[in-house]
Amino acid sequence: MDNRTNTIAGWVLAGCVAALGLSIASGMVFEQEAPEKFGYPVEGVATGGDEGDQVAPIATRLAAADAAAGEKVFNKCTACHTVAQGAANGIGPNLWGTVGEEIGHGKRGFAFSDALASHGGKWTFENLDEWLTSPRKFAAGTKMTFAGLSDPQDRANVILYLNQNGSNVPLPAPPPPEATGGDNEGAPANAAGAANETGAQENAVEMNMPPAKTGQQPSPDQ
Repeated sequence: MDNRTNTIAGWVLAGCVAALGLSIASGMVFEQEAPEKFGYPVEGVATGGDEGDQVAPIATRLAAADAAAGEKVFNKCTACHTVAQGAANGIGPNLWGTVGEEIGHGKRGFAFSDALASHGGKWTFENLDEWLTSPRKFAAGTKMTFAGLSDPQDRANVILYLNQNGSNVPLPAPPPPEATGGDNEGAPANAAGAANETGAQENAVEMNMPPAKTGQQPSPDQ
């Protein structure tokens, strides 16, 4: 009985050793590299753009903005907001004359969240652009549930539309475009003119003629 038990135990131990050896060998042969990022992408959720992506200043985007296009985008907001003069507040405040107003105050006593009421400042074009990008980042704890507008030009269009509804704040001047030529403009032409003048001087020396002044023809006696 003991011999039989020892034999079974021996075979079990040998099987375990063999399995461990196969596991180690297969791990060496089929070694896998760890993924750069763990998890699975979720369709429809933004993962963030490249860090190098640059968004034009709001002043530049406002210069090219379209209020009619902004009105179409604003249709997403009409479930909570009104924009007509004298219209009642809804889930969100009436937005007539918002540009230039104090943040989180007014609007005929609308109950703003503490996060927005304590933010301070006014609804400048820059603040509105930041707010429409992500309300929760602009004022953590806001009651605003809208996630924001990811398209920078959509935001500019909406801001222009809001500005034309009771505010009419002068638009900021866009920054000047970067210089694309500077003092080098006209350099090739100047260089060509200098080369022509040098050639004329050299030809005059070879013919023992006095050099002609630039822009004058030599006289027939020369």
